[in-house]
Amino acid sequence: HQERELITKDATIREIHHRVKNNLQTVASLLRIQARRSHAESTREALTQAMRRVAAIAVVHDTLSEGLSQNVDFDVVFSRVLMLIAEVASSHNTVVRPTSSGSFGTLPSEYATPLALALTELVTNAVEHGLEGRPDGEVEIIASRTDEALSVKVRDNGEGMPEGKVGSGLGTQIVRTLIQGELGGTIDWHTLEGEGTEVTIDVPLLYLQKKRA
Repeated sequence: HQERELITKDATIREIHHRVKNNLQTVASLLRIQARRSHAESTREALTQAMRRVAAIAVVHDTLSEGLSQNVDFDVVFSRVLMLIAEVASSHNTVVRPTSSGSFGTLPSEYATPLALALTELVTNAVEHGLEGRPDGEVEIIASRTDEALSVKVRDNGEGMPEGKVGSGLGTQIVRTLIQGELGGTIDWHTLEGEGTEVTIDVPLLYLQKKRA
């Protein structure tokens, strides 16, 4: 009886994630349509950015709907998130060569959703601003993980920014809220020697440590 209850519960949770994913994809599609019909460039850009953010959350729920666990292989999630960035590059007439190394590993949904959103913002920002005006460029994502923390670096080979100057736009505010507020981590922007910008995220895996305890 308990086994049947667990199977039913797991199936229900998967179905919920599936429906949430479908609803989020519908919202993303509506935002895309509205963006294309907008005549104001600023409005079109804002709606397109909102569409990408919703789509990134949908990727996490889609991954959660495929298994029994509430944990996700974030390497799979991030590879799908990177596909969203191709559209950003094409809209700016830039050829972007994204590369990734290291491994994020398996993360619970409590980490996966805000991290997917934050990385979407950072990679998008690297394409839109770091590589602005260039016909092509590179964006590198490096992940490293220990039992205690996850570290991620996002680098581009663009113009770089004045040392000590950090963007004040909505994307930067969203990243700060997600990494510092929701995940209790730290984030640092700095210009690489020569060219480009590097953003470093460090997230303590406190939730996983508590579960092991």
